[in-house]
Amino acid sequence: MSKLYRHSAPVTLESGVVLPALDIAYDTFGVLNEAKDNVVWVCHALTANSDVADWWPHTVEEGKFLDPARYFVVCANFLGSHYGTTSPLSVNPHTGDKYYYDFPRFTVRDMVACHQLLAAHLGIERVKLLIGSSIGGFQCMEWAIMEPHFAENLALIATTTYSEPWAAAFNESQRMAIRLDPTWGERRDDAGLDGMAVARSIALISYRGGAAYNATQQEVEAWTEASFDRRAHSYQQYQGEKLRRRFNAMSYYRLSEAVDSHNVARCRGSIAEALAKIEARTLVVAISSDILFPPEAHIPLCEGIADVEYHLIESEFGHDGFLVEHEKLNAIIQNFLKSTVAYEES
Repeated sequence: MSKLYRHSAPVTLESGVVLPALDIAYDTFGVLNEAKDNVVWVCHALTANSDVADWWPHTVEEGKFLDPARYFVVCANFLGSHYGTTSPLSVNPHTGDKYYYDFPRFTVRDMVACHQLLAAHLGIERVKLLIGSSIGGFQCMEWAIMEPHFAENLALIATTTYSEPWAAAFNESQRMAIRLDPTWGERRDDAGLDGMAVARSIALISYRGGAAYNATQQEVEAWTEASFDRRAHSYQQYQGEKLRRRFNAMSYYRLSEAVDSHNVARCRGSIAEALAKIEARTLVVAISSDILFPPEAHIPLCEGIADVEYHLIESEFGHDGFLVEHEKLNAIIQNFLKSTVAYEES
C-alpha cells in the first residue's frame, strides 16, 4: 500500500502557476539505517507507479540492486500521474471540482521539485544511488544538476539529455490520437480513453522497434492462404486496451508534454555546461536496439559528466530492454556499486 505525503503549502511551477497544495504518493522498501546512508531513490517512467516491485521485475529482491535487506528504497509517483500524486483527476481546492483539463502544464524540473519536497519530509539529504530509466532518467539527471550533492551515485538508463524531434514526433502523434477521441474535452474521468489506447499502440512501436516485433509477433502457423488478421494486430489492440483500463488520458496527455519539455541545457548555457554540474559517480546504460533513445544519444552524457562509466546492453527489445533485460542490468549496476569505496560486502 502506497504512502501519501500531503504538502499543504502552495507549490509554484516553473510556469508561475501555483498549485494550492500537493499530494505525493510514494512507496518504500527496507529500513532506513541510523546513518541514513543506505537510500536508493528510484525515479519511474511514464505510466509506472511508485511500487517498483510492481513494474520493474526481479529488482526488489534479495541480492538485486534494489535489495530491501541492504537498502532503503524510495520511489515517488511523479507530478501529474493519477497513481496518487496530484494530477488532472485531483480536486482543485479553489473550485471543489476536479482539475481535468485545467491542470497546468508542468516540466520535468517541476517533477523533481516535488521529489525534493518529499525527500525533505523524509529527512533524506543524500542517497547512495539515484536511478531512473527513460523519463525516470530525465528526472535523475535534472535532480543531479539541481542538487549536485544529493546523489553519491547516479544511474541513467535508456535516457537522453533532451527530447529530440524524433521522440517529440511520436508524442505529438499520440496526442493527436487522443484529441480525435469524441469524448475528449468532456469533464469526466474516462474522457479520451479510446484515443489514449490508440496513442499507446503508437508508443509501443517506439518502445520495441522492428527487431522486437519481428522476433515476438511472427505468426505461429504456416501461411496456407491470405491472412488479414495478424498477431501484431492483436498485440497492438491488447496493449492499448491494457493501458485504457489502468490509466487516465488527461494525465497521459500532460505527461507527454512534460517529456517534450525536457532539455538539461535550458537556461544553463549548453548541455556540456549543465552536465558539468553533476558531481555523482555516474553509470550510463544504453540498449543496443533502442530506437527512441538510441546508443548514440547517450554520448553527450559520457562526454559531459566528469566521473562516468558506460555500458551497452545487447538486446532485441528496444527501449523496453531496461525492463526485459533485468538480469544483465542487475549485473552492471551491482558491479558499479561494488566499485565504490563506500560499498560494504554483506
